[in-house]
Amino acid sequence: MEQFTMIATTTFGIEAICKRELIALGYKVIKTENGKVTFLSDVEGIVRANLWLRTADRVLIQVGEFSAVTFDELFDQTKALPWGEIIPENGKFVVNGKSIKSKLFSISDSQRIVKKAIVESLKETYSVDWLEETGADYTCQVSLLKDIATITIDTSGGALHKRGYRVKSVTAPLKETLAASLILLSFWNKDRVLYDLFCGSGTIPIEAAMIGRNIAPGLNRDFASKHWDIIPNEVWKEETRKAYQAIDHDAEIKIFASDIDENNLRCAEENAQEAGVEDCITFKVSDFKDMWLENDYSIIISNPPYGERLEDEAGVRKIYHNLSYKFKNMDTWSKYFITSYKEFEKAFHEEADRKRKLYNGRIETWYYQYYGPRPKRETIE
Repeated sequence: MEQFTMIATTTFGIEAICKRELIALGYKVIKTENGKVTFLSDVEGIVRANLWLRTADRVLIQVGEFSAVTFDELFDQTKALPWGEIIPENGKFVVNGKSIKSKLFSISDSQRIVKKAIVESLKETYSVDWLEETGADYTCQVSLLKDIATITIDTSGGALHKRGYRVKSVTAPLKETLAASLILLSFWNKDRVLYDLFCGSGTIPIEAAMIGRNIAPGLNRDFASKHWDIIPNEVWKEETRKAYQAIDHDAEIKIFASDIDENNLRCAEENAQEAGVEDCITFKVSDFKDMWLENDYSIIISNPPYGERLEDEAGVRKIYHNLSYKFKNMDTWSKYFITSYKEFEKAFHEEADRKRKLYNGRIETWYYQYYGPRPKRETIE
């Protein structure tokens, strides 16, 4: 079976998590760089990656990579790539572009040159004078970094954080891929109780429930490559069937999600129903200060309000101070908070065991991780 060089793009800071996902799915990872993980895959693997990756933004086929400092070099080397092996005669394609620290700094010119090269290559391949472009979509990209051109085709279509369950949203929602990353970076597993005291539209608890139930995040959405000739429809049907069979319907997941805003809770409940995990999550309208918590080795993963969403800095500090008081005697808990507020540890009155820089969209945030002890039964196992 033909092997493709693939790229899973990610938000900066979670490349290592995406790499772990790819290895767990059985892929050979070639290299990990800022914002992307390169791996090898066959056509079945293209389907599997789109269905199963929780932390990747997109899955791309790397058609070619080469040095280019002139437009003639960019045209000639792009034209020489095997476009006809992927794009059919009637394929509809656009070319996006970006350029960083490269002599070919004009993005629009680079896009135009690559588009022309692909057209000429396909015309020669199919022995035609013009291309109809009435078929499936093929989104190509020329990415120039330090004079190295990477030419790709997007197999995902819409970004992978669009799982298909978000029927209702709230202001400044957490991206699904980031929420999944927060969970995979934590001590949480399906046998431990999870709380989110600032659940918003429910992204963290829903992603956790999907992980606990082993629900493939891409089951409820479409993909660009689902309409491509190179991937038989039978492959999509088989990989989708396997994904449904892999769901652990018997897992007893205990997740508690609360928010002070009733509208947020209604949104979260509807999203959980759409994701098929409403039975895993107990929702409650409540101020976090009023939630009853037991010192029972539970875990909290939360995205509390911070500067970009709450203009009153004194209000932000007060929330974090009250949060600290809430967990003052919860010495068996593991606590995880993501915020852009740089004085979080000071306001929370506790230095994190580890903090990791992550991005929520374009907002620079920090993930503060406080490691509590593992339950005795986990230690024994």
